[in-house]
Amino acid sequence: MQTYAYKATDAKGSMTEGSIQATNRGAAMQQLDALGLTPIALVDPTDVQGKKAADFKPKAGSRISNADLERFTRELANLLTAGVPLSKALQIIVRESSRMNSNQQFRAIHDDVVGGMSLADAMARWPRSFSDVYVAMVHAGETGGFLDEVLIQIAELRNREQELVGRVKGALIYPVVLATVASGVMIFLLTFFIPRFTSIFADFGGQLPWLTRQIVALSNGLLHYGLFLLIGILLGIVGVQRAWKTDSGRRIIENLILKLPGVGKVIAQLAMVRFCQMLGTLLGAGVPLVNSLKVARKAIGNQTLSDAVDQSVEQVQMGTALAMSLKTCPTLFPQSVIEMISVAEESGRLDKELVRLSETYQKLLDRYLRMLVSLMEPLMLLIMGAIVGTVVIGMLLPVFELQDLVQ
Repeated sequence: MQTYAYKATDAKGSMTEGSIQATNRGAAMQQLDALGLTPIALVDPTDVQGKKAADFKPKAGSRISNADLERFTRELANLLTAGVPLSKALQIIVRESSRMNSNQQFRAIHDDVVGGMSLADAMARWPRSFSDVYVAMVHAGETGGFLDEVLIQIAELRNREQELVGRVKGALIYPVVLATVASGVMIFLLTFFIPRFTSIFADFGGQLPWLTRQIVALSNGLLHYGLFLLIGILLGIVGVQRAWKTDSGRRIIENLILKLPGVGKVIAQLAMVRFCQMLGTLLGAGVPLVNSLKVARKAIGNQTLSDAVDQSVEQVQMGTALAMSLKTCPTLFPQSVIEMISVAEESGRLDKELVRLSETYQKLLDRYLRMLVSLMEPLMLLIMGAIVGTVVIGMLLPVFELQDLVQ
């Protein structure tokens, strides 16, 4: 048995202190709950200096689902808005959480908060569930005293972001399916169909047409070196994944992606939508501009573009207007956006204008994606038809010259 010192409030809201014996922290919490007390702090007197530094390291564990995270955020926001203390609100959510993994993480966050840790720090111990942006926004809300408002904004922000990502994924499904089918058809032709024609042509003798010889050579190369090609592709994928985990490698890959026609524009516009949405949300919640910029840059999702925003943060700290500082990143912020932000700064409506810009450009992004998909569908069909048609023609050319080959 261990002795825990506690601070709690009773049913009338009066503060009470004392100690309680229990086998562990969870059992102590249950005893306090049975006494009708809502714990504010619960610590082990043998460790009055606080928990060891090792206890505050990020914990391992699987990631909770987006649905559970959104439900947690909305429920916590609603409870805090209704005036329920944070520790009690977390305790209610733990009771209502049915999934084992989510319940484990929510209970750990509750225990950490009751033990004197801030909500942001408690969430930061579970980085696979709570992103840096999420934790930074919660920290800003705790510091400014508007945690309930920030949590509502986080829930709305995550909902809009999930919808946007869902649209992007949905737009890419059909082109990816077409590319996969085309690749499968080509592999089948080169490894199964063409070798059988090749044996027939060898019996005839004679000189095959140039196109047929090239296709046969490609088929032979795939049959003899296909395994090495597959291993090379897998090694390339592993290399890209490892490079992505390093700062320098990630920047190189991101720069290459940004230079891709069509794709680079989509990524830059998506980053701008997320940045404006986050910055407008934070400013509307009362977070200072510099702090809002530092949090919003994390929402960009592209290290190369985030580096450009870093320069803006430094300039704003030195007194430069936001619109002027954003001119250093033309890839992310077009001139028209800079002008609208400048006008919004002068009129004192920066938060509302940023949210409006994010909504406007999100619609433009949806339209642009639909246009890209409408162009990619016939283009993919044309490419697939051209490749398959070329192979078929190359195999039929010797048939047209069959008389000469037989003679």
